Amino acid sequence: MRKRGGPEVFRITGARQGLADDVRGRQRRYVISMSVRTLSVIAAAVLWNVERHVAIVALALGVLLPYVAVVIANAGRESAPSLPSAYLPPPVRPALGATEGVAEPGAERPYGHA
Repeated sequence: MRKRGGPEVFRITGARQGLADDVRGRQRRYVISMSVRTLSVIAAAVLWNVERHVAIVALALGVLLPYVAVVIANAGRESAPSLPSAYLPPPVRPALGATEGVAEPGAERPYGHA
């Protein structure tokens, strides 16, 4: 039986992702973004004389993607989930015999008490 003042109970679903996993995921997203950027700059160079409109779009993507990749990589850790609550209060159990000694209204009290 656990005491009322016992340790707090936490749900595992309320735990955040580990720091190493978070850093690994941000590095992976950054590398993928930079790979797409490299491919778009190469596509812009190859398509410049063939399809100039597509080359301009690819070049714009190659110019803007480094900024977006850095912002995404530096976004930081995810916020802790709000639902469900990470803290579960210990269950409240009624005391045994809580109704013992409670007199019904109008009943006589033992031992002559008024």
